[in-house]
Amino acid sequence: MWFTIGLITGLLFLWLFNMLKKKNLKLTWYEWLLGITGLALLIFTIQNLFGSFAEMESTAAAMFLLFVGLPSLILLAITWQLAARRAKKA
Repeated sequence: MWFTIGLITGLLFLWLFNMLKKKNLKLTWYEWLLGITGLALLIFTIQNLFGSFAEMESTAAAMFLLFVGLPSLILLAITWQLAARRAKKA
């Protein structure tokens, strides 16, 4: 599982760098920080979700998904909106 998650994450970063280079966009430091924090929280959520389900703790999985997974998605959405709005201005 971790090999697949690492492979997907690496491919997403490669795609992101190529897209930014092709469109001649640069992200600010706080956009990188928010994005990497959101991605780390999302990967942490996925790991704990699988672990909780493997131990037959579905309530713990649901609570972790709510309290950590939702903020990770919010951080990723904020990062996307900041970058999109700044790209629209330019």
